[in-house]
Amino acid sequence: MIRKASVGDASELAWFKSSYSSGTDGESCVEIAPTPTTIHIRDSKNPTHAPHLTFPPSTWTAFVAYAAEA
Repeated sequence: MIRKASVGDASELAWFKSSYSSGTDGESCVEIAPTPTTIHIRDSKNPTHAPHLTFPPSTWTAFVAYAAEA
């Protein structure tokens, strides 16, 4: 993953984007910002204006494990 500064993000979360991002502009991806109690997820194409989702770490871990099996 590549760390991307979250300029203008009042929450001061450290957002990360997959190094496997694709698309003509390299922005076709989601970004995550992990904290000890919550995983925040947002669309990298509209990071400052779009809402983001939050999940407990156990749910994110289950999702990643499921996606790896697919």
